[in-house]
Amino acid sequence: MKKDNIILIGMPASGKSTMGVVLAKILGYSFLDADLVIQKREGRKLSEIIEEQGIENFIEIENRINSEIEEERCVIATGGSVVYGKEAMEHYKNIGTIVYLKVGMEELTKRLFDVKQRGVVMREGQTLLSLYNERSTLYERYADITIDEKNHNLEEVVEMTLKALGK
Repeated sequence: MKKDNIILIGMPASGKSTMGVVLAKILGYSFLDADLVIQKREGRKLSEIIEEQGIENFIEIENRINSEIEEERCVIATGGSVVYGKEAMEHYKNIGTIVYLKVGMEELTKRLFDVKQRGVVMREGQTLLSLYNERSTLYERYADITIDEKNHNLEEVVEMTLKALGK
């Protein structure tokens, strides 16, 4: 398999799906939302999987399904918690370039108003800030490219990403 995919990682509401569609159109790639693949394979919403099976089981499901995704010339938007899955992230490293869409905590708080409805993987008693700090380290570890969205609109973020990818 060629390493010609673009895999978007980042916090929920960082714009992975929105930007992924735009990037795919510009590049002539296909687009895949990994969360939708999980929902389709499991036959229920992410929030239902988390509620019914718990966070650890959800992470196992997410890891397994993401590590089975086989695409070429595709922009793949992942769920924010994909970085908890070692096999999934190793698989993504092998099939593409991982782009971390970095959003500051202040902006994230504005964008992310309903974490439960959104199916955000948060442990009991965990705050958005502690989740942000925990995941930021993982996003940075796995990223080939980091795009800081601070003070940039969608169009500028797409532009910066294309430039970083050499496209």
